[in-house]
Amino acid sequence: MLEFLIYLLAFIIGSIIGLLYSYKQHGEPFIVKGLNVVMCVISVIGWMLAVNCQFSQGLIAVGLLLAGFVIGERPGYGRIETLIGIIAAVIVYLIMHLILL
Repeated sequence: MLEFLIYLLAFIIGSIIGLLYSYKQHGEPFIVKGLNVVMCVISVIGWMLAVNCQFSQGLIAVGLLLAGFVIGERPGYGRIETLIGIIAAVIVYLIMHLILL
């Protein structure tokens, strides 16, 4: 039960930090500028750690912190990056569990 609390707190802290960072970075109203490569890399790493680290609770918490950082950006930002991160994590998960049986 304690591990789920740690995961939840890591995700919430990441979301708050992401929101604060996003407001500092983007002071203007929502403007779609395409794919943010740095946030995409953070999202892919975060979702990979959160989904594919089965034996390390610390790495899962770090992954949720990073995923929350990208999801917690201002409304409209981080959508594409989060989607790419989730898709990459699911593909790696399927490769690890279906092909490497």
